[in-house]
Amino acid sequence: MKAAYYDRLGAAREVLQISDLPTPMPGPGEVRVRLHWSGVNPSDVKSRAGLRSSIMPFSRVIPHSDGAGVVDAVGDGVSTQRVGERVWTWNAAWGRAEGTAAEFVCLPSIQAVRLPDTVSGEAGACLGIPALTALHAVLMDGGVAGKTVLVAGAAGAVGHYATQMAAQFGAAQVIASVSTPEKAEIARAAGADDVILYRDEPLVERARALTAGRGIDRVIEVDIAANGASNAELLAKNGECVAYGSSGAVNVPFFPLIAKNLQLKFFIVYNLTEADRARATATLLHLLERNTLEHRIAARFSLNETAAAHELVESGRAVGNVVVGGGAQ
Repeated sequence: MKAAYYDRLGAAREVLQISDLPTPMPGPGEVRVRLHWSGVNPSDVKSRAGLRSSIMPFSRVIPHSDGAGVVDAVGDGVSTQRVGERVWTWNAAWGRAEGTAAEFVCLPSIQAVRLPDTVSGEAGACLGIPALTALHAVLMDGGVAGKTVLVAGAAGAVGHYATQMAAQFGAAQVIASVSTPEKAEIARAAGADDVILYRDEPLVERARALTAGRGIDRVIEVDIAANGASNAELLAKNGECVAYGSSGAVNVPFFPLIAKNLQLKFFIVYNLTEADRARATATLLHLLERNTLEHRIAARFSLNETAAAHELVESGRAVGNVVVGGGAQ
C-alpha cells in the first residue's frame, strides 16, 4: 500500500516520505479500513515536528488519527457483516505506529464507527478529533442548556463544531470570538448569536456588554495560555472554562478564580473515558443522521501532498479542517 510516514522528527518536507509499505492484515478483534480520506490535526503536526516529545515513539510512524473509508476485511471475532461498511476512525495513531495517512489501516473494531451514507468521506475524516472534542466540551458536566457560552476560535476546526452544537443543545446565548469579519460570518452561520472580533474589540468588556453585565457561564477554550486571564474576568460567578488546547504553559490567576468560584476543566479527546466516548459517539451519530451539522473543509490534498497539508495546518491559515486523500474514492 502507499503511505506517508516519517522515521525521524523534524520539518514536514524534510522528514515526511511517501512510499509503498506492506498492506496490513487485521488481527483478532480488528477491522481493516480502505481509507478514502485522512484528517490532519494540530496534534499530528506537533508530534511529527517533535514539539510533544523529542523521542520517536516508534521506529516509523504513519501519522494521523482521523480517517474515513470502507471496511474491507475483518479479523477473528469480528462479524463479516462489517465488510463494506462506511466508517470513520478515532485514535488510529494514538499510541500506535500506523495511522490513517495511508491506503489502509487496521485498528480495533470499536475505533471504526459507522458513517451514515448522507455524510461525505471528507467530513468523516473530521469527526474523531474536531467533532468529538467539540461535543465533549459542550456535553460535559451537565451540558450547556440554558447557559451563556463563549466559543473561542469559533471559526476553527473544533470551534465551528462547538458553536453549532452549543446552539443545538440549548444554550441560552452563544457568543463567538474570532479574528476577522470573514470568520465572524462563518460563526454566525454556525449559530452564534453574537460575535466578538477579539483583535479589534476589548474581549472582556464586549462579553460583559453582550450579557448585560452578568458574564459567561461556560467558555470553550482553544488556547488557555493566551486567554486564561481574560476568561477569569469575563466568566460569571460559578462559571467554568473548558480548555482543550494551549499554546504554552498556563499561569493560574488564583484569587480571581476563587473569588468567583470559577472552575478550570481540561481534557484531551484521546483520553476520554469509555462512558464519555460512548455518549459523544452516540450523540454525534444522532446529529449526523439528522444532517444538522455543517462540515467545513478548508483544503483537500492528495496523499503525495501530505507535507503541504501539514504545513497548512502549522501555518494557522486553514479556516476549517484539512484532509488528505488516502486511496480510491
